[in-house]
Amino acid sequence: MIAFDRGEALRYLGYKAGQQPDEAVEERLLRCVSEMQNAVQPKSVFRAFPLAQPAEGTLELAGVTVCSKNLSRNLKGCGSIYLMAATLGIGVDRLIARASAVRMSDAVLYQAIAAAMIETYCDTVNDALRQEAARAGLYCRPRFSPGYGDFRLEHQRDLCRLLDTPRKIGLTVTESCLLAPVKSVTAVIGLSSEPQPCHRKGCEECGKTDCAYRR
Repeated sequence: MIAFDRGEALRYLGYKAGQQPDEAVEERLLRCVSEMQNAVQPKSVFRAFPLAQPAEGTLELAGVTVCSKNLSRNLKGCGSIYLMAATLGIGVDRLIARASAVRMSDAVLYQAIAAAMIETYCDTVNDALRQEAARAGLYCRPRFSPGYGDFRLEHQRDLCRLLDTPRKIGLTVTESCLLAPVKSVTAVIGLSSEPQPCHRKGCEECGKTDCAYRR
């Protein structure tokens, strides 16, 4: 079972810090959380690859050339990477689709709950990767996904191909380079010999806007 981050879900619903839903919304939220927990089937896959940076703003990831100044900045000083993919499974998509046809307000709640859950699940996968990296004397950089900054969304295809996600976790890429199931994530995680202090919850909650690793 994936832990439910209520505060994160409320943030996705548009609630500001300290703002709480009324009793009716809270009741529906708890019901939807229970139904979502029954629908999720979390799966993940990851693999380490060498990294080369032949020129400024250009990277070679497992034979794939990526032109991205943002990702290059995030991976500066790294000699290798993890590629990771995680998904909540097709059951979540079906639950949201059914609600969209019957009660849109529930669909909105499901979307927010699932968005919070995939982030929590990715954090759990990240924790396992940090522990594995630490055993090799390495440190993980913040995960960086296609679609962030100038890291093109089209690289979803490369990451899914390299990780063999259709076979291993049932994760595919649509013609428009979106992931299916929808509540899924692919990411690059840099590995370096030097630690870097980075907010565990990611750039969205960190106020250090001049950070070299910011997405």
